[in-house]
Amino acid sequence: MTDLSDLPPVWPGRRALAWPGVPLFAALALWVYAVRHTDVSRLDDYGLVTALHPTFWAGLAVLTTGFWFTVRDPRRRGGWAAAYVLGLLVMERATQAVVYPTPLYAWAWKHEAVIDHLLTAGGLQTADQVGDMAVYDQWPGFFAAQAALVRLLGVDSAAMFMAWWPLASSLMLLLPLLLIYRTFTEDRRLIWTAVWLFYVANWVGQDYFSPQSVAYALHVGVLAVVLRRFGRSAVRRGQPRQAVWTVVITVMLVAIVISHQLTPGMLVVCLLALCLSRRYRDWVPVVTTVVIFLAWCLTAALPFLSAAMPDMIRSIGDVGANVETGYGATPTGTGAIATSWAARLLSGSVLLFAAVGVLRQRVLRHRARPLLLIAAAPLPMFAASSYGSEMIFRVLLFMLPGAAFFAAAALLPKVRTLAADAAAREAGSRQAAPAKGGRRWLGVWVPLAALLGGTLAFVPAYSGKDRINYFPPQEVALVRQLFDQAADGSLVVAANRNYPLAYASYWSVDHYWFLDDARSHVDRIVQKPAATLASDMAGVELPAQAYFLLTQGQLANSEMNGQLTEAQLDRIRKSVAASPRFRLVAENSAGWLYVLEQAGGAER
Repeated sequence: MTDLSDLPPVWPGRRALAWPGVPLFAALALWVYAVRHTDVSRLDDYGLVTALHPTFWAGLAVLTTGFWFTVRDPRRRGGWAAAYVLGLLVMERATQAVVYPTPLYAWAWKHEAVIDHLLTAGGLQTADQVGDMAVYDQWPGFFAAQAALVRLLGVDSAAMFMAWWPLASSLMLLLPLLLIYRTFTEDRRLIWTAVWLFYVANWVGQDYFSPQSVAYALHVGVLAVVLRRFGRSAVRRGQPRQAVWTVVITVMLVAIVISHQLTPGMLVVCLLALCLSRRYRDWVPVVTTVVIFLAWCLTAALPFLSAAMPDMIRSIGDVGANVETGYGATPTGTGAIATSWAARLLSGSVLLFAAVGVLRQRVLRHRARPLLLIAAAPLPMFAASSYGSEMIFRVLLFMLPGAAFFAAAALLPKVRTLAADAAAREAGSRQAAPAKGGRRWLGVWVPLAALLGGTLAFVPAYSGKDRINYFPPQEVALVRQLFDQAADGSLVVAANRNYPLAYASYWSVDHYWFLDDARSHVDRIVQKPAATLASDMAGVELPAQAYFLLTQGQLANSEMNGQLTEAQLDRIRKSVAASPRFRLVAENSAGWLYVLEQAGGAER
């Protein structure tokens, strides 16, 4: 166990008992004012960053400063630090749910469609029925649980609560993180600063309404149990207790394996890394994870894996795919580039501080070596697969529990063992001597500046692409009108899948997103829009129809990711509007919907 050296209290007297509540409540008051005066009707390429009322930034600065001085004060109870972290989660993860009238992320809407189909049809479908959507049939854990939750709450669909999922999934992580950090230190300053940095650095965006959000929380939960209950000292306390904890992690492992493809693999490498430490030579967690993982892969998930395995094998070692740039993979525009760099600098800073913490805190380097192993374990996965060019982000996410701990150690005073503290008390030196002016300035204000910079950088890193991810009510209404009238066998053609309800009726309506096609065909569409699209959409027989949909979300996604510009997509839309082959069905401020006429006609 480790602890940090004491610092002299900043606020003497009785005022010290109540002062932490002042900046906390002031920050939350500023946040409430900010969200009530934030206008998201016209987002630019900086997303929520420029839309937020200035008082939001003031509130975040007050919150961070209050937390830093509260957590450093040795007389403060841990409850104040916990309150500040909860305030951080509200400001970080609840702001979007409050300021946006509809849920974010096209993928969240996709998951809502899967749950809706599960509720209406009573089951999911196989590969011969829905193609690549069959992946949800073979990893249905999250969707089955959410379908049960929808029924339990008595709501119409998961869309009623999925906007709040980032806050809920972040709260799921709090207890296992505290358990992990308390395994290696009793000093609440290190514990709560590590928790703060974890949430600040977790900008990757996997906390939305998705299977991976729950699987990741369970992953951290399994690590917490293993670190606390499967070390050498815990094993010596008796086998009956070990059997109970084995059952506990088995339940969590089953939930992970049946819900997500990547998380079990990450958990295996983390548990294997722990076995490199002499304190964790118990192979039960590793073997249990591998057996459950393989059992699922060789049974329920075998159809998908059989088809995907050749591509997975070919991608091994293709590190370049993780940093791929080019058509459709390059942030375009000042805002997109700036927010992308904010995310990179935030992650790079946390990893740099983690390295400093490892070098600076020798006691932690020994005592918390298992956390260092967990932080390093996901790195080989970077070369194992590109995971749709997302592996670099997933590796960062799974490194965070360990990296945040050592980064926090870099911001705090030197670590001493508890035995050293006891010896100091016996010698009559209960507190360390106050630091002199220059050192005190470096030890207080420089770390605060770093913590504040990281906390503020989270906003552009996390919300900088909200122009892509936000769908106004008009866009939702337009797409809903499409699927309300689309007969079975209909075809929906759109630039890309970045619009709400894109997978509604995926079991009975076909989709074609032309920006996913070969670049040569995209060029043909740009050159002769109406003629090429009419040819692509031909062959649909009555009563089914072929629809062309272009919305605000598609325009933003295409432009900000370096595909077609807004002017090019507008030219395509105008060509379709002028063609007698297409008829306007509906339009509003968020998009247009056309249907291909079954009769022939002139094209342009």
